[in-house]
Amino acid sequence: MSGNERLTTEPTRRRLSERQAGTVRRLTDAAVAEVGETGYEGLTVRNVAKRAGVAPATAYTYFASKNHLISEVFWRRLSALPPVAADGTPRERVAGTLREIALLGSDEPELAAACTTALLGTDPDVRELRVRIGVAIRERLRAALGDHDAPEILGALELACTGALVHAGMGYTSYAGMADRLAETADLILPG
Repeated sequence: MSGNERLTTEPTRRRLSERQAGTVRRLTDAAVAEVGETGYEGLTVRNVAKRAGVAPATAYTYFASKNHLISEVFWRRLSALPPVAADGTPRERVAGTLREIALLGSDEPELAAACTTALLGTDPDVRELRVRIGVAIRERLRAALGDHDAPEILGALELACTGALVHAGMGYTSYAGMADRLAETADLILPG
């Protein structure tokens, strides 16, 4: 198992056996279903545990809070994206990469809004996931930029991406609309 695969099957709290990884997978899948029905406000780790067929104490072994659980869902989806394609111009690759990230939750608006709220949480496990997510976004953008990864360009694209996710998560625009706006932003930021 590669380092990347290991990260996608482990919550932030500890290394997992195959059985434990299955429990975590059931919990994250149940969280997606639960937030789709109840919204973020109605989401509880206890209800997710019940839906997953897991004791609440077991769920809390893996996830300290609903913010931690929903942040883990976003992390898993981001880390499951295929590698950035090497074909096309840097501008095309960056626009495609930004679009992929923006569309991670576009089909599930309740989940997308929950991810925005959860990722702003202050628990240590959420902070750790924010770091992982930030690094993953930076690495995807760096791969898309190729030889054009000047720090100021990379930084502007990172800010545009995270700002767009918050903007859409607050309900100011759709994720699909934000994906289009990010592609326009890439055109503005990247040289010819």
